[in-house]
Amino acid sequence: MGPHYEFERAAQSEGHFRVAGVDEVGRGPLAGPVTAAAVVLDPDCIPEGVNDSKSLGLKARQRLAAEILACAEVSVAHASVAEIEELNILRASHLAMSRAIDGLSLAPQSVLVDGNMIPRGLTLPARCIVRGDTVCLSIAAASIVAKIARDAIMVDLAQQHPGYGWETNMGYGSKSHISALQNLGVTPHHRKTFRPVHNILYQGENVTG
Repeated sequence: MGPHYEFERAAQSEGHFRVAGVDEVGRGPLAGPVTAAAVVLDPDCIPEGVNDSKSLGLKARQRLAAEILACAEVSVAHASVAEIEELNILRASHLAMSRAIDGLSLAPQSVLVDGNMIPRGLTLPARCIVRGDTVCLSIAAASIVAKIARDAIMVDLAQQHPGYGWETNMGYGSKSHISALQNLGVTPHHRKTFRPVHNILYQGENVTG
């Protein structure tokens, strides 16, 4: 059984009719920002096939992202590499989530958050849902939009810094990416507090522009 709309209905039964699902992508990569999306679905216009972005192929993600953008209210936001290094990846992920929520044209009355922690400073009524992208339609929709948005950023950065394979590994620590780090050095888009990058810097490799 895939994601359903029961969490949203439960919030609406309490008088919270504008319910936003929030998810992030990009906590694990060695490079690039962490990206979050907030989505307020129209219950009368939910695209067919919405699911956890990790369970979908590229074409399905692209189709669904376009359909979600066409019939739902969507906000996408990021936390930069500098913010990841300053705050730590968990806090930066929550910052991106909060920014995505704040970016909605109207504040939601309730928020469904993927994971087991509510972002610090979020004052709206909120509920955490562990593995929410697999059971909650709004969070699954947010996972798709966030994934498409961040992948586009990494493809663009790959053109500026060829050789790391970001257009296919999206900044994750694949063998080819680690090898490129060792051979080409560290770029400004690498997360220098992450161990594989930190270790290479510690060995005296130069930062490339």
